[in-house]
Amino acid sequence: MLAEHPKGRATSGWGVPAGPHLPPFGQAGPEGFPNDPFVGIPPFSTGYSGWMSLSEVDPDEEVQGEIHLRVQVLGSQGSRRLRCSVLEARDLARKDRNGASDPFVRLRYNGKTQESTVVKKSCYPRWNETFEFELAEPAGEKLCVEVWDWDLVGRNDFLGKVVFSIQGLEAAGQEEGWFRLWPDKSKPTEHERRGSLGSLQLQVKLRDETVLPSHCYQPLVQLLCQEVKSGCQDGQVHLVTLLDETTTAECRQEVAISLVKLFLGQGLVKEFLDLLFELELAKPCEPNTLFRSNSLASKSMESFLKVTGMPYLHFVLGPTISRVFDEKKYVELDPGKVEIKDVGCSGLHRVQTEGEVIEQGRQHLQSYLGELLDAIVRSAPACPPLIRAAFRQLFQRVGERFPQHQHAKFVAVTSFLCLRFFSPAVMSPKLFQLRDAHADARTSRTLLLLAKAIQLVGNMEPAAGRAKETWLSPLLPALQQGTARMRDFITRLVGTEEDGGEEEGEGRPLGPPPAVVKEGLLLVHKTRGKGPLLAAAAGKKLHFCLTGEALGFGKSPSAERIGAIALGDILAAEKVEEKSFGSSHVMQVVYTAPGGQQETAYLQCKCVNELNQWLSALRKVCGNNPRVLRSYHPGVFRGDKWSCCHQRDRTGLGCDRTRHGVTLQDWSDPLDPTVEAQRLFHHLQGLRGTLREKYWELLEPEDAQNGPRGEGRFGVGVLGVLLGMFWLGAVAGGAVGSQCPCPLPQTLPCPRR
Repeated sequence: MLAEHPKGRATSGWGVPAGPHLPPFGQAGPEGFPNDPFVGIPPFSTGYSGWMSLSEVDPDEEVQGEIHLRVQVLGSQGSRRLRCSVLEARDLARKDRNGASDPFVRLRYNGKTQESTVVKKSCYPRWNETFEFELAEPAGEKLCVEVWDWDLVGRNDFLGKVVFSIQGLEAAGQEEGWFRLWPDKSKPTEHERRGSLGSLQLQVKLRDETVLPSHCYQPLVQLLCQEVKSGCQDGQVHLVTLLDETTTAECRQEVAISLVKLFLGQGLVKEFLDLLFELELAKPCEPNTLFRSNSLASKSMESFLKVTGMPYLHFVLGPTISRVFDEKKYVELDPGKVEIKDVGCSGLHRVQTEGEVIEQGRQHLQSYLGELLDAIVRSAPACPPLIRAAFRQLFQRVGERFPQHQHAKFVAVTSFLCLRFFSPAVMSPKLFQLRDAHADARTSRTLLLLAKAIQLVGNMEPAAGRAKETWLSPLLPALQQGTARMRDFITRLVGTEEDGGEEEGEGRPLGPPPAVVKEGLLLVHKTRGKGPLLAAAAGKKLHFCLTGEALGFGKSPSAERIGAIALGDILAAEKVEEKSFGSSHVMQVVYTAPGGQQETAYLQCKCVNELNQWLSALRKVCGNNPRVLRSYHPGVFRGDKWSCCHQRDRTGLGCDRTRHGVTLQDWSDPLDPTVEAQRLFHHLQGLRGTLREKYWELLEPEDAQNGPRGEGRFGVGVLGVLLGMFWLGAVAGGAVGSQCPCPLPQTLPCPRR
C-alpha cells in the first residue's frame, strides 16, 4: 500500500519510506533477512501470460531511500559559488552483512569531486557537512550527489544519486528538502546475459472495475436474502444455483468467500448454508462421496469454517503443532523413505534396523495423534455456536436424504471438519497462522503423516486407507480407535445426545481461554520510561502473548505471566525509526499506565514479516479503542528532545500520523458486506451472457414457454434484478444510454428510483 507524500515521496502504509524499486526476486530468506543472494528479476509487462526470462540485476540499480540536501548559488557575477549542504539521509539500502551500511556522500561538479566522512553501521546517517564549488560559466554543468557504502575490502557499493540542474538553481536561488535517491542508468544494459538465469511463469492482468454507490447493490443483496429466507422451492431458479452452474473452478473459492462474508453481515449465514446443503443433496450423489467435489456448497462451508473458526482451530491444534515443531522427532512409516541412523553412546554405536526406525516413528506419530484426538474430542463445548448450528443442519439434512445410510451423516460432517479444516491446518500451519514460519523438511514430513492420519480418521473407514498405502498398517489400531472417538465427538458436537450439562448452565465444561491472536519472543529496549513493562523487562527477551483481552508477557510460554497491558489501554502500535536503536524491526506500543500517565514500550521483532504481523494484530484488536492516538513520534526521547523531530516537549503531539487502519488481510478481517456485494456484482457482470442462457435452461419447459424471454413467471425475479444492475453498471461506465431495459419488482427497488 503506497501513499503519495505531498512533496512527492512515497511512503508505505507501515510508516516505512518506500524506495523507488520493487524488491529483487528471491531476496528475502527464510528468516526475513535482506542479505541473502538473489537470482534476478523478471522483465514485467502488463497484460501478459507466459514464461518470462530472468535477467541479471545490476546492483547499481537496486537503490532506495532519500537524502536531505540544501543547495545554493552564492555571490555575484564573476565570483559565484555553488554550495551544497549534506544534512542527513534515511532508509538507505542495506549492503553489509550486519544489516546496515557505511554510507558516505560523493559530490561531482565540473570535473571536480569532494567526499563526506563515512558514517559507520547506519541506514539513517547524519553528516551536516557543507561543500562548495566554483560556479562554471556558462552554467551548463550539473551537480551530481551520490551516496555510497564504504567497504574496507572490495569496491564500494552504490546507494543512489540525485542530479541538480544549475540553471534551475540560478532561477530559484536555493533549493532544500528530501530528495529521492535514483539508480545509475548511465551503464549500458547487458542484453547478452538476459535469459541465462532461468525463467519464471507469470500472469499479469490489468482490469477495470466500475464501483457504484453502496445503495446500488441493495437489489442484489435483497434478492439473495429473499432467496435464503424462502428456502428451496419447486420450480424456482435460485441465483446461488446459477452461480454454482456458471462459476469456473478457479473463481469458485473467491465467490464462496464473498457470499459467506455477505451473509455473515446480514445475519443469515446459517440459512444460506442450509439452502446450499438442500440444493446439493437434491442432485444425484452417493452417500460415501458427499461434498467431496469443489462445488459452491463445499467451498462455502470451507470458507465459513475459516472465517468463523480460526480461534477454535488454534485452541484445538495449537499445542500439538507446537510440540511437533519443538521436538523435531524423526517420523517415517514408509519403508521406501526410511533413513537408517547410528544409535548408541560412548563409542559403542550400532546401525538401527529399518523395523526399529519404523516402530520408533509409529510410537511418535501415535503419540501426536492421540494428543490431537484428545483435544478434538474435548473441544465440543468450545466450538463456536454458529459452527455447531451449521453442522447440526448438515447432519440432519444428510440423515433425511439417506435414511438407510446413517453412517453418511457422520462422514458429511468430518468431510468438512477433518478433511477441509483440521488436516490442511496440520499440513501447512503457517497458512492458518499457527506458526510464523514454514517447517523444515523433517517437521514437514511429520506434519504430513499426522495430516494423513487425521484424514483417515475423518473418512470413518481407516481400513480403506490401507489399500492405497499399505505401510500405514502399523497405525491401524490407533486409527480404528480414533474413528470411534470421532463418531462420539460428532454426536456431541451436533447436540443429538440429551446431555443437558453441555448446554448453558451447571456442569458445562469450560470453553477455551481467550483466543491467542499473536505470540512470540520480543526484545524489550531500554528507555527513560518507568512504566510497568519497562521496569520489569528492560533489556530482556520475553515471550509476548496477544489475546482478545490483553497483551501479556512472561519469561516463556509456560511460565507465569509477569505483567500485561489491557487492550483498552493501548493507544497506538507503530514502527520505530531504525536509527533510534541502531537495530532493525522495532515497534512501539503506546499505552496508558495504571497511574494514568502515557508510556511507551519499544519491542524488537526478529524480521520485517514478524514486525508487520505484530503491528497488524495489535491494530486489529485495538481498532475500536475510543482513546487511540492520531499522531505519534517515530523516534525516541533522548536527552532533552525527540530524535525524530527534535521537539523538547516529551508529552507534546507527535510529528507523524498513526496508521490504525493499515493491517494485513486475513480470515479475521472485519466484515464489509457492501464490498462483498460489489465483488459479487463484478463477477456476475462478467457472466451476464452465460447467466441468461443458464437461467432459461434451468426453467421447467412449461415455464420457459410462457411468452418471450424476460416476460415469464420468473422474468422479473432473478433475471430482472440482474439485468437492471448490469444496465446500471453499463450506464456508469458510459457504454449505454439511460433508459432501463427491464422493470424491477416493487419489493426490490431499482437503484434508479
